[in-house]
Formats: sequence, C-alpha cells, structure tokens
Amino acid sequence: MNSNAMGIPHFLAIPFPIQGHINPLLQFAQDLVPYGCRITFLSSDENLQKLKRARHGKAMDSDIKLVSLPDGVDPEDDRKDQATVISTTIKTMRAMLPNLIQDVNALDTHNKISCIIVTKNMGWALEVAHHLGIKGALFWPASATSLASFNSIQTLIHQGTIDSETGLPTKNLKIQLSSNLPLMEAAAMPWYCLDNAFFFLHMKEEMKNLNLAEKWLCNTTFDLEAGAFFTSPKLLPIGPLMAKEHNILFSLCEEDRTCLEWLDLQPTKSVIYVSFGSMVSLEPNQFNELALALDLLKRPFLWVVREDNGLQVKNACEFRGSQGKVVSWAPQKKVLSHPAIACFISHCGWNSTIEGVYNGVPFLCWPFCSDQLMNQTYICDVWKVGVGFDRDESGLISKEEIKKKVEQLLVDEEIKGRSTKLMEMVIKNKAQGDQNLHMFIDWAKD
Repeated sequence: MNSNAMGIPHFLAIPFPIQGHINPLLQFAQDLVPYGCRITFLSSDENLQKLKRARHGKAMDSDIKLVSLPDGVDPEDDRKDQATVISTTIKTMRAMLPNLIQDVNALDTHNKISCIIVTKNMGWALEVAHHLGIKGALFWPASATSLASFNSIQTLIHQGTIDSETGLPTKNLKIQLSSNLPLMEAAAMPWYCLDNAFFFLHMKEEMKNLNLAEKWLCNTTFDLEAGAFFTSPKLLPIGPLMAKEHNILFSLCEEDRTCLEWLDLQPTKSVIYVSFGSMVSLEPNQFNELALALDLLKRPFLWVVREDNGLQVKNACEFRGSQGKVVSWAPQKKVLSHPAIACFISHCGWNSTIEGVYNGVPFLCWPFCSDQLMNQTYICDVWKVGVGFDRDESGLISKEEIKKKVEQLLVDEEIKGRSTKLMEMVIKNKAQGDQNLHMFIDWAKD
C-alpha cells in the first residue's frame, strides 16, 4: 500500500540557498519528523558540501534525506549578490526539478512526494508542483508582517502609494498595510533598501507563484504580530520553532563553541553580544567605530566576525583585549539563552529577532536591508524591547553613539521588564504554534 494513502506525508523542502533560509527550514523539517513525516531536503550542490563539512560526518536523521542540484552560480560570482543567485537558481534548478522529483519517487514508490515546501525566492518550485498535481506550501523565513507587505504590493501600486517599477514611495509618507498593523515609514518596506529595480520587480512576480501555496507558514506567534494574520487566511503562525530541542544542529558555518565556556566565566547579564548574521559586512570605517566603542565600554563582549571578512577578523582580535571574545560563528540559540548575556547588538534579521525575543534579551538595533528595518519598527516602537542607533552627518554610527546607547539600555529597567514579559508571552504562544503544526500535517495527509 502507498504510505501516502496511509497518512504519512512526504515533504520536499526547497530553501533559497543562503543560511538564513536553509537553517530555519532544516529546523522545521526536524520538527516534522516526530509526527512520522518523511522529508527530502533539496540543497544546492555547494551548500550540501558545506552542510556535510559542518556536521563532521555525523549522521542525518534517517527520515531527512539530503539531495542537491546545481544552482548555476559561477565560482567567481559573489554569493552575497542575491540578484545573481536568484536569477541563476531559477534558471538552473527549475529545469531539473521535475526529473529530481521523478527520481526521488522511483526510489520509494510507496512514499512519493506529497507536498513541496519552499522559502522566499523559490516560488517557481510551487509552479512546478502545481503542474505535477503536488500540494504546495510556503515556509516564510521572515516576519508575517513582511510577507503581508509583499502580498500588498499590487494594492499599494493601485492606491498610488508606491511606484510600480521601483517600489519607491510616490510621496513622503508612512504606510499602514491594514488597520490592524502599525504605521511604518515607507523606507521600512522590505524591498526598499535593496536593489529596488531588480528585487522589487522580482518580488512582484514572486508573489504570483507564492500565492499558489495553500499554506503560508511563519516562524512567529499570533500575539507577536496579530495584525498580520488578518491580512490573509493562508497565514499560519507555527513558532517559536527554537522552543523545540534538537539533537541535530544545522549550520553552513562551523560554530566556535568555546564561546559557551567563556560565557560560563562571565557575570550574569554582563556580556554584550554582537552579531550581524550570515550576509552583512560592515564598511572598514564603521567596523573600526564599533571596535573602538566595545573597547570604550570596558565590559565583556562576544563579537561574531565571519571569516569571509578577512582583515576585519585580525583587527577584531587585536581589539578584544582581556574583556572580549571574537569568534567566526557562534551557536546563537545557546548564546542568547545564556544567563551572562545582557543585550544583543543585532542586524535585526528575523531569525535573530525571534531568538532574542524568545530569550528575553534587549536589542540594540542596527538594520541594513530587506525586512530588517521593519523588524526594528516592531522591536523599538511596537514591542519596545530595544533602541536604535542614530547616524552622524556622514552616515556613520559613531563610537560615542554606540557607547551611549549601550549604557542607556543596560540601565533601562522598563525595557528589561518588557523584554521579560514578551518572552513569557511568546513561550505561552508555543501551544498554539504546535496546534497549527498539527493542522498543517493533517492538511498534508489528505
């Protein structure tokens, strides 16, 4: 008998090939396993090798099978150039996906792929699934509000609020996506500060494919972004995913776990944690200002400076002195849950945001692009669990500004109190996230 008919879904998970999409989707895949689900996880050839190296030969869960296809990105291309990666991935993988599905199904004819789950920028795979008669779902690696904003593009164009070719605001105004959502600066829209011409037009088309998905899964909770869930019946909060313990950890980067031992030696709520995620790099002048600020603060700090930042790694190690520790990558969930952490200087990517909120850590917001400005709006203006930095006339965040804001935050008992209350609310929401996960699996069984 076909196991699909017995009610065991087989999911094909397809993330956009960057860490901020791969990690949460892998984590979600592991959450599905205890319910008897089968998962085939499709990665790019390059990222599959990175995953294997980072795992040091440790076995993957037998119910998660890793497969790969080339993404078409040339070795000399910059993989941080999302426009290039998006274009080549669509061009290369799309043509090869039907044959891969056929091959996977041939290996186990009793457990054929029954649902395809994609992240942002991989909506083309939902179109393939639609043509093959396979169910489709979206796993959104950012906030539900950012998804609601992308889904509002056509409405905003029709209203004359944004330009149809660039996504730039036609007037100097704030945008409210619905009456239940906060009023936000136009610049906080997630397409605003990237390569507008490419990314905005891409997302305008991408939403047509993403709307082929019957379910939109978000690693968030209803109470965190209640207004977003009134914008579409497809939206389903299934978070916080980090509340679930995993025996198997996933990362494209090798984690330096010596920082956990170092944290054990630090006083409670004393350490400033600094990380800008897997994509962002500071300009040299700004990097130096941050380094000088950490030195001026005379407090213990843990600073993530990725190896791909070259000279900055050397400079950061020279600045750390006796009070700091610099690592190329950190096990962030464990870091943020450590009692020594006092605050989080963050780029406000959604994974970092939800992890910080879940652990009750106050934020110092340093957003760069995409949905990060929107997340800062929530952190500072809606939840009020963090503060932002002001830039000088040259666009620099000075060492004095960094020092001042960190010192202000560390003595702000109201922000600390709100951070704790928000953490308690999110933990309480976990039951609803689990219930929605059950609903999703039942839908995939039918």
